[in-house]
Amino acid sequence: MATEHAPGATAAAASSTSLALQGVYLKDCSFESPQGPRGNGEWNPQISLDLNTTVQPIAGDLREVVLTITVSAKQAEQTLFLVEVKQAGAFLMQNLSEEEFKRAIGSICPNVLFPYARAVVSQLVSQGGFPQLLLPPVNFEALYASSQNESANATRN
Repeated sequence: MATEHAPGATAAAASSTSLALQGVYLKDCSFESPQGPRGNGEWNPQISLDLNTTVQPIAGDLREVVLTITVSAKQAEQTLFLVEVKQAGAFLMQNLSEEEFKRAIGSICPNVLFPYARAVVSQLVSQGGFPQLLLPPVNFEALYASSQNESANATRN
């Protein structure tokens, strides 16, 4: 089946920018609970949340973006549990400028991946015998803007 294009349409299509999700998958996860869900009756842990995003080329314009979420819960000095989830997505990134590419990796892609990772974290914690853990929403756009400001300030100094 042939597709006909108006003259000049091919050149315009080739230069248009595109960011499209091709697939979402769980790349890696771990759950550790050194003592199991034993407790003294009170449940008031200190929760620590760390986020990290990495990108690797797959082929051509296809990139793998991995959002790593690490959650630890401690009560006093005792670690109750530690969860690490690496939620990945394959994103087609065509004709993005350097700034658009950085924004996609720092904000847009993590925003897409976060709900999947949050569900995995919640499921692992619950299956570990602990009360349900619902991670709060994360404003990746604000985190990206903050990191850009920090980079700009570090460059000036």
